[in-house]
Amino acid sequence: MRHLLDRVYGAAAWAAALFMIGTLAMILLSIGGRLLDFHVRGTDAYAGYCMAAAAFLALAHTLKRGEHIRVTLVLDHTGPRTRHALELWSHAAGLLCAVLLAWFSLRLAWQSFNFNDISQGTDATPLWIPQLGMALGSTIFAIALADELVAVLRGERLRHRSAGGEPVRSE
Repeated sequence: MRHLLDRVYGAAAWAAALFMIGTLAMILLSIGGRLLDFHVRGTDAYAGYCMAAAAFLALAHTLKRGEHIRVTLVLDHTGPRTRHALELWSHAAGLLCAVLLAWFSLRLAWQSFNFNDISQGTDATPLWIPQLGMALGSTIFAIALADELVAVLRGERLRHRSAGGEPVRSE
């Protein structure tokens, strides 16, 4: 199961990277169009869609690598039992927020699909397509937070490592 979850987080990170490249491509296409006197409809909207998808798809991978900002000012000055209780509470609260975000993101994409909702721009993109990036990313993030909560419940010390194997310090 660990291997499968890590592969899902990694795949989401790769998708986020591809969407960042998509953002760059849309910006360069827009700039090139202005310089060469042609216009491609929707480049600004597609750049925004790609940026949003990249942000949401990167959440789980960033969490699992320990690169989210953690404020440990209180945790560093508590005993082990209090620290464990605070970590449980913060992971449970984060999971609740992530599940709500995932639920409403999935619901929004589903409603946009059912109502045939399209963007207001000249490209007239069906909105459920760009909303899938947010829905998928927030769902994977909720799974990653549940994974972290299970680790805390088991009493495992969360040791995040960078790509070079060094402990990440992002406090």
